[in-house]
Amino acid sequence: MNNGKPNWWSRPSSAPEAARIPSPPPADGDGDFPLPAPQPPTGSPVGGPADASEAPVAPPVTDVTDVTDVAGEAGSSAPPAAAEAADTSGPAPAPPVLLTKSEPPAPAPEAPTTEAPAPEAPTAGAPAPEAAQPAPQPLHAPDEYRTPPYGEPGPWAPAPPVQRPPAPLPPQQAHMPPVPPQPYPQPHPQPQPHNVGMPPQAAGAPWTQYDPWGADGAGLPPVPAKKKKSRKGLAVAGALVFALVTGVIGGGVGAYVERNGGISTVELPQADAGDTGRAPDSVAGIAASALPGVVTLHVKGGGSSGTGTGFVLDTKGHILTNNHVVDAAESSGDISVTFSSGETARAKLVGKDSGYDLAVVQVTGVSGLKPLPLGNSDNVRVGDPVVAIGAPFDLSNTVTSGIISAKERPITAGGEKGDGSDISYVDALQTDAPINPGNSGGPLLDSKARVVGINSAIRAAGGGSGEGEGGGGQAGSIGLGFAIPINQGKRVAEELINTGKATHPVIGVSLDMQFNGDGARVGEKGKDGSAAVTPGGPAAKAGLRPGDVITKVDGQRVHNGEELIVKIRAHRPGDRLELTLTRDGKELTKTLTLGSSQGT
Repeated sequence: MNNGKPNWWSRPSSAPEAARIPSPPPADGDGDFPLPAPQPPTGSPVGGPADASEAPVAPPVTDVTDVTDVAGEAGSSAPPAAAEAADTSGPAPAPPVLLTKSEPPAPAPEAPTTEAPAPEAPTAGAPAPEAAQPAPQPLHAPDEYRTPPYGEPGPWAPAPPVQRPPAPLPPQQAHMPPVPPQPYPQPHPQPQPHNVGMPPQAAGAPWTQYDPWGADGAGLPPVPAKKKKSRKGLAVAGALVFALVTGVIGGGVGAYVERNGGISTVELPQADAGDTGRAPDSVAGIAASALPGVVTLHVKGGGSSGTGTGFVLDTKGHILTNNHVVDAAESSGDISVTFSSGETARAKLVGKDSGYDLAVVQVTGVSGLKPLPLGNSDNVRVGDPVVAIGAPFDLSNTVTSGIISAKERPITAGGEKGDGSDISYVDALQTDAPINPGNSGGPLLDSKARVVGINSAIRAAGGGSGEGEGGGGQAGSIGLGFAIPINQGKRVAEELINTGKATHPVIGVSLDMQFNGDGARVGEKGKDGSAAVTPGGPAAKAGLRPGDVITKVDGQRVHNGEELIVKIRAHRPGDRLELTLTRDGKELTKTLTLGSSQGT
C-alpha cells in the first residue's frame, strides 16, 4: 500500500542476528503495543528469508507516554515473555534500548547468562520505586526481517535526523506540561530512526523524543526564521557608493589639474644634443664665419647721432663703412665700435668720400681682429645666394639672407644738403635680402663668406629714386636693397687708407641734367659759364662736342646723365672707354681714356 511514506525494504538476516533481538514484554493497557521478535520459520535455514504471511500485523499507534529504560537502570534481564520467544539454542539477546523525554539513552548492559527473577509488583497505593516501575514498551512492532533501526544498520539506512536540545523556557513556562504528540493514522507504521552515530550527551541533559509523525513538528525546538538579505540590493547600494566616491575624487583631481596644469612635473620630449656644426656654404656656416669680423658703429656729433655697421679690412684695425654713417662725426670724431664679442673700442675717422658713399675708420689697441675676405663683384651672377649682416635699428649681429636680384643697377643716394655735394652715384648690386636702417656699411657675403658688396641703400615705398638710409620717409625693407660692389669699394678704401682722399674717374664734360630724352646730353655751357667740354680733357681729346647725346658706354645702354656718371664711376682713372653718341641724327663711336679728379 502506497500512502506517500517511504517503504522500508529489508534483507534476510542470519540466525545469530535474529537470536540477539529480545522479545518485548506483554503490552499493558496504558503502554505501547508489544514488539515481539520474529521467529525463523520451521524448516527454513537460519538467516534465510521469512514468509511475509507469517509476520504479525502491528496494532495501531497509540498515545506515547513517558517510558523508562528499565533494563538500563535496574540491570534486569529481558522479561519472561521475551525470553520464551527467543531461541534457546542461541546466545541470550540484549534488551532493547528505549529513550525517554527526561534522560538520555544509556548503553544496555550485557545480558546475564542466568535467568533473572521477575521484579515484584509494587504495593497498591505506594509509590513505586524507580526500579519497580512498569517496563517500558517499544513504540513499534518487532521487525521480523531485522531491518534498521532495530537490526544492525546497513549502508542503505537513511541518515538519522539531527536531535537538538530544546531551547530554554522562560521562568513562567518552566513547569508547563508538554503537549502530547498527535497520533498519525498509519495503517502500517514505519520504524522510527534512532540516534545511531550521535555522540553521547552528558547526564541530565534534556532531550526530546523525535516523533516523525507528530503534528506540526511537535517535540522539535522552534527554529528561528532567518532574514534573507537581498544581494541585489546590496550590490546596487555598493555601486552607488562607489560611483559617488569616484565622482568626488575625479572632480577634485580634475579641478586640481585644471588649476595647476597637472599632478606631476611636465617633461617634454626633446632631441638629443647632436652635431652643432654646419656646412660652410650654408647660411649658418657663413654667419658663423663672418660674424667675428662685423662691428656696430655708434656715432655722435653735430647735435645728431646714428648707428651703422662696418667690417674689418685688415689686422691694423681699419674698418670700412658708409660715409653717411660717420658723416655726423666729421667735426667731433666721436665714434664707438662694438665687436660681435661685445668688446667696445674707440675709433677715429681715416677718410671718407661722399661720391662713393664710403668711409674708413680705425681702432687701436684691439687684438684678435678677424678681417673678412674680399670677393670679386664682377663674378657675381643674378640669382646667387647672399647673406647680409648688420645692426638694423641697433639690433647688432642680425643675419638675413636672399639672392642677387640685379647687377649694375645705377642709383643715387644722399642729396640732403641740397647742393648735390653729398649725392653718391653707385652702380649697385640689387638684393632682396632684408636691409633696414642700421644695416648701412655692413657686408653682403657670397656662399663662401666673402664680401661682394657693401650694403648702402634701400628703395622706400614712397621714394622715387634710390635713397640712403638717412633719406626722409624711409620706412624699412620692402625687398629692394642695394650694395656698392666690392671692386669699387676696395679701390676707394685703399685710396682713403693711403691718402685720406679718393679719386674719381672723369671724361671732362658738363651734362645737361634737365634733358628728358633718351641718353646723356652734353650741355652747351658748363658751371659758372665755363665751357661744357673741358679743354684738353679726355672728352675733348676724343672729339666730343656740346650737344652730343651719349647713348652707350662700352656697349651698355644709358638713359640719362645719372646713369652715365654711375657707369663712369664704376671704372678706375686711366681706364679706356668706348662711347656711342648721336650727333645731328648720326651715331658715332668715340674712344677715350678716363681722367681723374679729387673727391670730397
